[in-house]
Amino acid sequence: MSGRGRRRRLDPALEWQETRFLNPGDWVVDSAPAVLGTLLGSCVSITLFSPALRIGAMCHYVLPRAHPAVGKNRHAGDGRYGDQAFALMCKALRDRGADPLRCEAKLFGGGRMFDSMGRDVGARNVEEGRALLARAGIPLATSDVGKAGHRRLWFDLSTGEVLLRFESVERVWDVP
Repeated sequence: MSGRGRRRRLDPALEWQETRFLNPGDWVVDSAPAVLGTLLGSCVSITLFSPALRIGAMCHYVLPRAHPAVGKNRHAGDGRYGDQAFALMCKALRDRGADPLRCEAKLFGGGRMFDSMGRDVGARNVEEGRALLARAGIPLATSDVGKAGHRRLWFDLSTGEVLLRFESVERVWDVP
């Protein structure tokens, strides 16, 4: 399990609260009162929240899946890939008594960060996230995906709420 870095943030409604920060390839399952956070560009984050148990899972994957030529076993359990991160989160939720089918799912990220490369990695990541949830039979409650920019997320495991700040690339590169 990843997501070991911890940072602090100021929530306007609360006092200073510790945030468990996820880097690319990290995933974590935790419970209230934890707050999970990450920064997404073309990467995608799936959040799963069990309201009954106040347990949640979050991943930060980089690519939809490992290239088949690399070999399946080499990347088994690698959170950099959406299919692996999702499987790891679901297993960890079940191990803690939470049924992923009873969780509220949200999907974030997939920003258009590398348009000049001719391949929209973010769109492929979003497509994979939607497909993973659909194949698992978990309905998607909400999403904020695509667009040229990055997102900062804070996932509050006391409520299941995800706070999001979007910063467009146009604004970042706007030079007078």
